[in-house]
Amino acid sequence: MKPKFVGLILAVAVALTGATFGLNGGQAQSGAAGQVRERVRDQLATLRLLRMTQALNLTEEQTGKMFPTINKLEKDRADLHRDISAKLRELRALVRDPASLKDEKVLPILDAIKTGRDKVRAIDEQLETFIESNLTTPQKANYVLFNIDFMRSLTDVVNRSSQRGGGAPPFKKR
Repeated sequence: MKPKFVGLILAVAVALTGATFGLNGGQAQSGAAGQVRERVRDQLATLRLLRMTQALNLTEEQTGKMFPTINKLEKDRADLHRDISAKLRELRALVRDPASLKDEKVLPILDAIKTGRDKVRAIDEQLETFIESNLTTPQKANYVLFNIDFMRSLTDVVNRSSQRGGGAPPFKKR
């Protein structure tokens, strides 16, 4: 992929991600929160793919082969996260009312959360296996380092943004 083209896409993705996350200091209005989170998640996935393309120096052939599968797996994982979030909201509502904490209500929710998390782990494994099967040995080494660096930088950006907005950092116990 041409460096100028990737750089342009990367700049647009960063700008969109920053603008979306910056809505209301990182806090979305009720009702729009799910849409904002989904948009941010999609933009972060795109940003990650673009940064990965640059960091691993992927060929156009590798990019063309990998991106459709990665996008599908990322979408499947996002759908699972959305389902898990809905179940967590149900669980929180039950916990707020101790009288409603009955096995017949709580256990199916806990099972659904566990099943969803297991499915997310399976997709993560499938994604890692797929990506690594399409990389050269030097790219595999760089991929491991890329993942660590990308997650660190993402955590730093989110924590800084959260501190500017006055909210609690999202990766620390509230």
